[in-house]
Amino acid sequence: MNVSLFVTCLADIFYPGVGKDTVEVLERHGCNVKFPENQICCGQPAFNSGYHEDTKKAAKHTIETFADADYVVLPSGSCAAMLLEYKELFADDPEWEKRAEELASKTYELTQFLVRVLKVEDIGAVCHKKATYHTSCHMSRLLRETEAPFSLLEQVKGLELAPLANKESCCGFGGTFSVKMSAISEQMVEEKVGHIEATGADLLIGADCGCLMNIGGRIERNGKTIEVKHIAQVLNSKE
Repeated sequence: MNVSLFVTCLADIFYPGVGKDTVEVLERHGCNVKFPENQICCGQPAFNSGYHEDTKKAAKHTIETFADADYVVLPSGSCAAMLLEYKELFADDPEWEKRAEELASKTYELTQFLVRVLKVEDIGAVCHKKATYHTSCHMSRLLRETEAPFSLLEQVKGLELAPLANKESCCGFGGTFSVKMSAISEQMVEEKVGHIEATGADLLIGADCGCLMNIGGRIERNGKTIEVKHIAQVLNSKE
């Protein structure tokens, strides 16, 4: 099965290990992973800031970059959701709307792809930790994916998964929101970290690098020792 990896900006620049783990997990389950080197940002920062014409430039480039892909897989619910937004972005342009629909039909967030397409839940991972999972907003509210990450984590040998209070609450990142509304964002992430600490977990798992960067930064500033990992890193773990 041929899979094209859309690694996302944050993974590429700040969390390259997430991209590596994503590739290794997919390859271990029979995928031939390709990496189109001319991929760029999905356009989400511009889109969320209201610059839709600028977003179209990035969207067209992305559509063309992955035009020949059988499947497009992303280690990010947020960016995967953005690719699905392209259909609405080009609602007044029949040609590009059709191409956007074609991209959307083969686009999957990593855990979605593993569970829904590859039909695998036991990845063979081992992680002897007490963990809790942060449910990111875009993945749960826009992709409407709330089950796949837990289906996979429940099969990780040695992993004790503690429920997180108010798991549906945003961590306060929201991309440009954390910059434009920094005071509100700070309070939101502080509340999130408090709930994480209350679980007694020594590991926080999430599926979006943006959320993990925001929460992890706050954990570090608070002087806590809770480890932060993307779910791809846990699924590729043998510890």
